[in-house]
Amino acid sequence: MVDYPALFRLLGDAARLRMLHVLGRERLNVSELVAILGIAQSGVSRHLRLMRSGGLIDEDRDGPWTFYRSRADAFNGAVGRVLGELADAGRFRDDEARMKEVLRARAEKRPAPPDGRLVPGRSWAAWARALSFLLPKLRVADLGCGTGQLALEIAPWADWVVGVDRDPVAIRRARGRSKRRGVGNIRWREGDVERLPLADGTVDLAVLSQLLHCLEDPAAGLSEARRILAPGGRVLVLDLVRHKEKWARERLGHTRLGFPPAELKELLQRAGFERVRIRRGDGKRDDPFKVLIADGRVPKSGRNRESRIKNRDSSP
Repeated sequence: MVDYPALFRLLGDAARLRMLHVLGRERLNVSELVAILGIAQSGVSRHLRLMRSGGLIDEDRDGPWTFYRSRADAFNGAVGRVLGELADAGRFRDDEARMKEVLRARAEKRPAPPDGRLVPGRSWAAWARALSFLLPKLRVADLGCGTGQLALEIAPWADWVVGVDRDPVAIRRARGRSKRRGVGNIRWREGDVERLPLADGTVDLAVLSQLLHCLEDPAAGLSEARRILAPGGRVLVLDLVRHKEKWARERLGHTRLGFPPAELKELLQRAGFERVRIRRGDGKRDDPFKVLIADGRVPKSGRNRESRIKNRDSSP
């Protein structure tokens, strides 16, 4: 006999209903549930304990991780009807979009070989670092650097790197990370990307990774990138293709919901870049977020080339 009062007490919390829905579609761990639901880890753990005690979910271990999944029989009867009606009404659509992004990140860290065979040492990160051996030593600005992960990846093949971000906490963390790793060719600057604390024409490559959609004025950010680049220098932009995930504005602080390719190309050209190229990154058809890759070049001029040579050995 089902203890309906206890069952409906469990179902009387919106967070637990959301959790049951995603766990009915995928086996997830606590950190993944935190990212999907936007609930503190302590809250997620508490809900999991209650639902496990109520017989709605199971847990199992996989190496160091504990994963949770809704019990198949939990979707029979009243629970299944409640979740089905809420799903049909679109109540879980945002959670489903975030879950796809979490699963994509999981897959990129631990890719499963399509033929089922293990390939020891296969690593996209290692391939990226290997390809960096082919690149010239450049002066690089990582604009909107956050806590510095990308700048630290760039540093081994760069002459020097300057990371700029408006968040002082992120800059402190970036400094700490580079110090712990013993990386000495990165300088961290607190500053607004739309008013960069860098001199004109002193950078060979400006990288804006997942930044433009966070700016109030993307055109101003690209104009500043153009200003700090030396003649012949290049800008590299990674951003989001226009999407429909409106929750990203409030939850992630996004100002824009990505860019159509033609709009991003026009922004780069208006900022003064030539030979602009736009292409899409990899992504499944149903992925909520797809990556847009763009690059452009600053026109060369003899006068500015002399300035570039003069400043070649200068650091930010």
